[in-house]
Amino acid sequence: MKVAILLTTVSKKSGAVRLARAALNAKAAACVQILPPIESHYVWKGKREKAREFLVLAKTSARKASTLEKLWSKLHPYDCPELVTLSGRAATSYARWVQASI
Repeated sequence: MKVAILLTTVSKKSGAVRLARAALNAKAAACVQILPPIESHYVWKGKREKAREFLVLAKTSARKASTLEKLWSKLHPYDCPELVTLSGRAATSYARWVQASI
């Protein structure tokens, strides 16, 4: 069975918690994980940047991934948020739990 993971990064933990709560309240994700600060290196508007960010991972179904992406794009504090969906096969019992939770 397939599941999807939508990932994003935010600069503040409070922003990550806001996205997690919104996803769970909307039943658009079964689980959201907030990883401790990471260091991101990127180019923005032609300039090299470095930032401390929190990585947010939401477990959902392929069907609900676009719903979650739309929700997060409305709430996200960044002008150009990283919203990447990865999908693939998951253990049957885990995929069933995800489906039942959303």
